[in-house]
Amino acid sequence: MTAASLSGVAAVAPAVAMLAAFACAIGGGYLLVKRRQWLKGVLMLVMAAVLVGNVLIWTM
Repeated sequence: MTAASLSGVAAVAPAVAMLAAFACAIGGGYLLVKRRQWLKGVLMLVMAAVLVGNVLIWTM
């Protein structure tokens, strides 16, 4: 199944997941740079990586 064969909500889910991954990466990076709640920052970066991995799996 390729990305072209997805329809409806399944076609929108990867785009929403990528937006969430970018938001998590930016937020996590901000928390790490400002030295606030570094554990939450690291967890947000891990979550962003997991979301990108999921999108790669969904679209291949």
